[in-house]
Amino acid sequence: MSPFGFTPDDGDDEKSKPEDSNQSELNAMMRQMQEQIQKQFEQLGISVDGVNPAGFVNPFAAFAQGSQDALPQAVVRDTAKKFVQAQGSQPIGTKDVTVVDNAFEIADLWLNEATVFPATSGNTSARAVSRLDWVDETLKGWQATMEPLATGLTSAISSLLDDAMAQQSHDVESGESMAGPMGAIAGLLRTFIGSLIATQLGQAIGSISATATGAHDVALPLLDPARPLLIPENIEKWSEDLEIPKTEIYLFHALREASIARLFESNPWLVSYIRSAIVEYGRGIHIDMEAIQRQAEEAMQNFDPSQMNPESGENSFTIALNNGIFTPEETPAQRAALSKLETALALVDGWADEVTTLAAGDRLPSLSQLREMYRRQRATSAPSQQLFKTLLGLEVTPKLAREASAFWQKVRESKDIAARDQIWSGILPNADELIEPEKFLTSTEIPDDLSGLL
Repeated sequence: MSPFGFTPDDGDDEKSKPEDSNQSELNAMMRQMQEQIQKQFEQLGISVDGVNPAGFVNPFAAFAQGSQDALPQAVVRDTAKKFVQAQGSQPIGTKDVTVVDNAFEIADLWLNEATVFPATSGNTSARAVSRLDWVDETLKGWQATMEPLATGLTSAISSLLDDAMAQQSHDVESGESMAGPMGAIAGLLRTFIGSLIATQLGQAIGSISATATGAHDVALPLLDPARPLLIPENIEKWSEDLEIPKTEIYLFHALREASIARLFESNPWLVSYIRSAIVEYGRGIHIDMEAIQRQAEEAMQNFDPSQMNPESGENSFTIALNNGIFTPEETPAQRAALSKLETALALVDGWADEVTTLAAGDRLPSLSQLREMYRRQRATSAPSQQLFKTLLGLEVTPKLAREASAFWQKVRESKDIAARDQIWSGILPNADELIEPEKFLTSTEIPDDLSGLL
C-alpha cells in the first residue's frame, strides 16, 4: 500500500518500466494529496485559482510567489472576514458611539479607585467598533500571538523533510524506494502548513467575533498599545434575555474591558510572558511521520472525495483531520507551557473580575446577576476556550478563573489594592498557589533580617 493510503491512478503502472515505477507512484501521490488539501479550502469557500467572488485570497498564491511567512496574514484576515460577513456585521451608529464613550468615561473614574494602574493612553481612538472593525483592529495581535505555533509546525516539517531527504540518499544506495514518497509528503506538508493553520485561525477569529464583547475577551494582548474596545452589536446580543437596564450592562463590560487594557499597558512584560508560553509550546513540536502514515493509511483507505457523510455533511478526509491525524505528540515541556498559559489567562480574567467587582461596588444593583451571566456564558462558549481548544487542545477551565478571582480578592483583603497589583511586577502564582494566597504571599516576602541566609 502506498503511503497515506494513496494508490497510483495510472492504469498502466504494471507495464511501466521498473525505473519509472517509483516516480509514477510519487507523481500520483502528490496529485491526489494536493487535490484533497485543496478540497478542504474549497469547502470553506476559498478559491484555489485565485480570488473568488467572496473576496478570498488563494492561500497557495503566497507560496507560488516565494513567500516564506509561517502564518500568512492575508489568509487569516480573509477567512475571518468571510465568517463575519456570513454572520452579519452591523455598522456603528452615532448612538453606539455615545453609549460606549459614556460607559468608558464612568468606568475609568470607578477604576481609578479600584486599581493602581492608570487609564490607557490610547483613549482618543474609536472605542465602539463593529465585528468587522474588531477583526481589523485585533488582527496584528492575533498574528503576533499565534505565529510561534505556525513557526513550530513549519520547523517540525522542515526537520521532517531534512530527515526524509537524508534517508532517501541512504535508501537509493541500498536499493529501497520509500524515501522518495516520504520526502514528497514532508515537502508538501511544509508548503501548506502555514495556510492550513492560517485558515484554522481565521475561522476561530471569525467565530469569536460573533460573541466577543471587546478586544480583551480572550484575556490576550491583542492591541498595541492596549486600549479598550466594545462591540455594541454583541453586547446587545449578550443581554437579550436580561431584564437589566442597558446602562448597567454597558458599564459592566466597560469596567472589565478597561481594566484588562490598563493591566496590559502598565505591565508590558506580561504580554511577552503570555506569548512566550506559546513560543515554548511551538518550539517543542515534533512530528512522528511514521505514526502519521499509519493513521492516515487507516483513515483514508476507503476515501472517496465525491462521497459525503449524509449525517455530518463531511467527507472522510475532513473527519480524519478533525480527529487529529496531523496532531503532533505533546512533550512534558509543552504540557508545562500550556499550564503556564492557562494559569496566566485565568489570572488576567480573575483579576479583571475582582477589580470590576470592587470598582462597581453598590453602584451597579445587578452586578451579581451580571457576573453570574458572564461566568455561565464563558463556561459554555468562552472565546479563549474556543480558540485554544481549536489550536492547542487547551481547556481553559472556568474553575481556574474563579479561583484566580478569589485569590486576588483575598490578597487585597489581607493587604491592600497596591499590594495586590504589585504581584504583577514579580513572580506570578501557579495553579496550586491560587487556592493558598497566604502561603504564596509568605513565600514572596523578603524577611527584615537576612542574616540567617548567610
